[in-house]
Amino acid sequence: MKLDGRIAVVTGAGSGMGRAMVQELHANGASVVAVDVRGDAAEETVSLVKDADHALAVAADVSRRDEVEGVAAAAIDRFGRIDLLCNNAGVLDDYTPAHETSDELWNRVIGINLTGAFMFARAVVPPMMAQGKGVIINTASISSFVAGGGGAAYTASKHGILGLTKQLAFDYGKHGVRVNAICPGAIHTGMTNYLFTPEGRNPHVDAAVAGTPAGRWGTPEEIAHLALYLASDEAGFIHGAAFTIDGGWLLP
Repeated sequence: MKLDGRIAVVTGAGSGMGRAMVQELHANGASVVAVDVRGDAAEETVSLVKDADHALAVAADVSRRDEVEGVAAAAIDRFGRIDLLCNNAGVLDDYTPAHETSDELWNRVIGINLTGAFMFARAVVPPMMAQGKGVIINTASISSFVAGGGGAAYTASKHGILGLTKQLAFDYGKHGVRVNAICPGAIHTGMTNYLFTPEGRNPHVDAAVAGTPAGRWGTPEEIAHLALYLASDEAGFIHGAAFTIDGGWLLP
């Protein structure tokens, strides 16, 4: 599953699953563009791969069209092409129900989780079609299938990501662009770390994780292994699929 010579753009790369994806893809031959709204975090991720010639950090807000298009331009300017996009940037909504969800919270979650993925896909699809090949991997969630993994905004955004994945696969597969989704369950990242603090503990989440066949939280590295497979030529016949990687959370 080598990616020698390929150029990968990973959003939300400053920590957690995005950082693990950058490290995994680079370790298997790809040059990487690490994108995060926190420029210092993106720089730290790039420093971990210890290969300045094949890694670039870019600070960008994925919910802003101008910054999204700037990332695509920077990647092509530096490396000449884009072969892989990992739409991984995302935020939670603290399980906020609809009647308590402000316009600001709704717009922020939808803007980052769904609109950002759409705008990045829109930016990279034309150059991918021009070269006749490309891969987009969207980070969805088990909340793409069921309620309870977040609040109204988060669940809506992740259901939307799955629909976007299917439509992109339908529209662009014949042009050589494969699009698939990864649907993680409970993954221990910086974004979920508050759930491990006394004040952040959620008994419903604790019980759900304990009740899965795996009986534990997943790791960012396990998500990155799946991203590597979907990015590789070995996954060449996979279009529009949603891969749950949740320790068996959805089995019941």
